[in-house]
Amino acid sequence: MGNGVSHPPEKINVLFLFADDQRADALGISGNPYIRTPNIDQLGGEGSRFSNAYVMGGNHGAVCMASRAMLLSGKSLFHVYDRLQGIHTLPMHFAQAGYATFGTGKWHNEKGAFEASFQWAKNVYLGGMANHYEVPLRDYDANGKLGEPTDKGYSTEVFAQSAIDFIEQHAKTQSDQPFFCYVAFTAPHDPYSPEASYINYYPDGSLPLPGNYMPYHPFQFDNLMVRDENLTGWPREPAVIQQILSDYYALVTHLDHQIGRIIETLKRTGQYENTLIVYAADNGLAVGSHGLLGKQSLYEHSVKVPLIIKGPGVPAGKTFDALTYLYDLYPTLAELTGLPRPDQVDGKSLVPVLQGAREQVRPSLFTAYRNTVRAVRTADWKLIRYPERNYTQLFDLVHDPLELNNLAEKKGFLRKKEALLALLKEDQQANSDTLALTSDRIKPMAYDPDTLRRKPDKWQPEYTLERYFK
Repeated sequence: MGNGVSHPPEKINVLFLFADDQRADALGISGNPYIRTPNIDQLGGEGSRFSNAYVMGGNHGAVCMASRAMLLSGKSLFHVYDRLQGIHTLPMHFAQAGYATFGTGKWHNEKGAFEASFQWAKNVYLGGMANHYEVPLRDYDANGKLGEPTDKGYSTEVFAQSAIDFIEQHAKTQSDQPFFCYVAFTAPHDPYSPEASYINYYPDGSLPLPGNYMPYHPFQFDNLMVRDENLTGWPREPAVIQQILSDYYALVTHLDHQIGRIIETLKRTGQYENTLIVYAADNGLAVGSHGLLGKQSLYEHSVKVPLIIKGPGVPAGKTFDALTYLYDLYPTLAELTGLPRPDQVDGKSLVPVLQGAREQVRPSLFTAYRNTVRAVRTADWKLIRYPERNYTQLFDLVHDPLELNNLAEKKGFLRKKEALLALLKEDQQANSDTLALTSDRIKPMAYDPDTLRRKPDKWQPEYTLERYFK
């Protein structure tokens, strides 16, 4: 191939491993000394890791819907939102190039868009969240349509086994045809209910609180009762946050072990060296940071995601700090596998970064949540704007990566704040976002946590009901 990328003569497979609600720092290779993720860490060691990978945000509380639509379309938030119907998707691009496309796991967009994207499927979950122990899963029928759902075993194990079965079958029957295998796990998304043998893998109280733990978020900026935020009460009790972290980390470690089984299958069938493996997640999660639990904010913990690429054409043992969106993966994977560049995508290929030809593919990164928050970050700085509250936060990410010291109204930072507000407006325009950065009607920032009343949703199994609600 041109541009200095070296490929073996045969076509390159793609294995896309996608976690659900995993913070970027919930991996050993990201510098977390408490969590055990040896298989994903090994992928990072044998490949390249992007330390500034982000989801652009979401147009409603189910951020993963928009995140997956962006990833699979290669388009930015305001050009796709959460709708994939009629879009030329990433797996379609590979199918047109002669790849066998297979999907398993979570699909949080339209059913018809899945059926148009994948030639083969097994154990597909249509929805946002489910009880990990009883996920309603669908297979293709004789007409290539997803049939009626059947409840099956623990989600992470079922999806991993589906991928293993596909890889083994492909090696036996279609070894001359490359594959694109998409495995979308539902972990570590809540319910905080690890597989039974992983309960207490990290004993309660053994994990430290996040460095930016707070008992309450200091002000109201949106619906503080949205989905994830109901999973424990206010104030966020330190011991309960530590319990959540124990369950959350156990979900991730179990996921890592199942990924190890998939990798071992690639090796056993002789396909490991010729497979591009991507590991990523759809969005981050607060888990106690800033007094929040979920992903419905634009703090680093909620918009930054893990991203690892390993395989042909990718340098080993490298970490890149290029500002990256998940939807950059569409053109990146096309270029790494020698496919034509997709038309009408907003994503930028990361191959020049992987080759060392460029340090960045964009100078700044824009994120958005509903009509309530906008943010822009550069290599060193981050500005978050709350239009409905007429409030701004300014963080020096080099010296304050946990976003604790708001400099927006501090002496000596007015010029930086104004420059970033101007950059935010430019990025809004470039991304077709028309939201005014100050609303016509300003809402109060103060709120009374004692008035917030929570109740469990229908997906919580007995383990989490007993642990967090009774």
